Amino acid sequence: MSDTQSAASHTRIPPRLFLAAIGLVAIPTVYFLIVTVTAVSVESLMRALFAHGVLVIVWFIRIFPLGVQDRVIRLEERVRMRRVLPADMHDRIDEIPTTLLIGLRFASDDELTELTRRVLNGELADRKAVKNAIRSWRADHQRI
Repeated sequence: MSDTQSAASHTRIPPRLFLAAIGLVAIPTVYFLIVTVTAVSVESLMRALFAHGVLVIVWFIRIFPLGVQDRVIRLEERVRMRRVLPADMHDRIDEIPTTLLIGLRFASDDELTELTRRVLNGELADRKAVKNAIRSWRADHQRI
């Protein structure tokens, strides 16, 4: 990944290994479901349930770390906001939803106050709008 990021270029594709794992688990799951529907038996039902369980586990293996990452970003951004924002805005930091804090993490310190005011005033209502409003992008190369 290049050192330069923007709203258009910051998105990260899940690792190929994860995508391969999903495929390797999803294909047999579909097959076992088809076999269960066409030739119902206890054995085919158990295979389908097992395959479905593995698919769910693989999904959660990806989702849980992303949830933890979001919580860490929320904490980091709240700490940064207490350092960067004027004192009169400190009481409102907790009003900002995590999804918008995740968008604000890409804003430079110089424009964080302005963007935070816009978020708190309801002008920027979703993560994409926040990211598109950023003029001076602060890259994040360590996310999962």
